[in-house]
Amino acid sequence: MAKRVESPSSINTFKQCQRKYYYQYIEKLPSFPSVHTVRGNIAHSCLEHFFDVDVSSYTRENYKQKSREALQKLLLFHWKTKDQELQKLKLTQDQLRFYFEETMMMLINWSNQFFERMEGIMQKKQIPLQEAFAYLTPVREMQYVSDNYSVRGFIDAIQHIEEEVHIIDYKTNSSLEVKDSIKLQLAIYSLLYFEKHGKLPSKAGIFFLRHKLKLITVDEELLKLAKREIELIHAHTSATEEKKDYPKTVNSLCKWNGGQCDFYDICRPHE
Repeated sequence: MAKRVESPSSINTFKQCQRKYYYQYIEKLPSFPSVHTVRGNIAHSCLEHFFDVDVSSYTRENYKQKSREALQKLLLFHWKTKDQELQKLKLTQDQLRFYFEETMMMLINWSNQFFERMEGIMQKKQIPLQEAFAYLTPVREMQYVSDNYSVRGFIDAIQHIEEEVHIIDYKTNSSLEVKDSIKLQLAIYSLLYFEKHGKLPSKAGIFFLRHKLKLITVDEELLKLAKREIELIHAHTSATEEKKDYPKTVNSLCKWNGGQCDFYDICRPHE
């Protein structure tokens, strides 16, 4: 049986619950969007396209205000592009307004920390604003695919800082903890980057948009973690696609106050 091309998301789903993996990636049953997923996509798009903004007319005096205005325009634009998806969620106008304003606050929080970095670069290198902006512009939304490991992933931002390379993922969720699932995601990204470029990134991290950037050091142990988990999932999924071989993990992620797993009704974990 041929290896399926996995991703950090599919591997973490397999580790969380093999039956959920079966329904989502083998049976390919439809999953249901949530406001958090849609809002996360919108925030990612805003941060991706922010660096395409023309800053040629920005000055030291007005660049913060103009940057915030640019982010607000981007949010309005990308929010509108997701209008149909948001309407399907059947949220009230007050709920939609809440999520819009909360997303704007996340982007402002990100921009405040970006401004700090801008000020530091302009002062350290004694360069004008436009050069500092270009210096801090990351490689964005880069797809990496490994035929060797049969895994792929999109890296939100790759930042080159002096001699270091930092790979960064954005998250809008309320948790500020680098959980094992996040560590594995960063490990896989690091492995993909290393395979393509022949160089380990120095750091990998999550920018929690409600809070701040958290980085971990990339080393051989992190790559070993990625390789081990990739090998484990391929060993299992290449050997069988029988539902019985993908057991249920029954826990609080099956059903919670206000929500449930996309496959709860067909899985019936509590029966």
